[in-house]
Amino acid sequence: MQTATTPAAVDWDHPADPPPGSRLDHVRAYVATAGADGHLWHGVPTLLLTTFDRVAGRTVRTPLIYTSDEDRHIVLAAADGAAHHPGWYRNLCSHPEVRLQVGALTAQARARTATPEERETYWAAMTALWPAYDDYQAAAAPREIPLVIIER
Repeated sequence: MQTATTPAAVDWDHPADPPPGSRLDHVRAYVATAGADGHLWHGVPTLLLTTFDRVAGRTVRTPLIYTSDEDRHIVLAAADGAAHHPGWYRNLCSHPEVRLQVGALTAQARARTATPEERETYWAAMTALWPAYDDYQAAAAPREIPLVIIER
């Protein structure tokens, strides 16, 4: 993973949201209610991750299923089992500074790809939340779905 720094003048307060559809509806409800509507999605906890888009030069916001361990938040770059990593993951590889919203809490954070040991530790927790992640991994092969650690 690259360790480039995000430009200092990043507008974290006005990110681009997903295109029209269920993800956009999820993000809008989450933001409008400070997570009261949207933190739990289909019975699983979700957060909003804002990354700096390495191509467009602006911030973008993505809803993701997560688990936590103390002050770490863990997400998967599953892309529903696609052959390529999702854009948000490629963004944080270039610019690891991110903004995180978990319920009403919003904070700056740093994201990184988990070590192989961390991936082994947290994969089971993620698939316990969303069993389809195992199916996504099978569909994505030979791509290994990255597990991402976000720390404030």
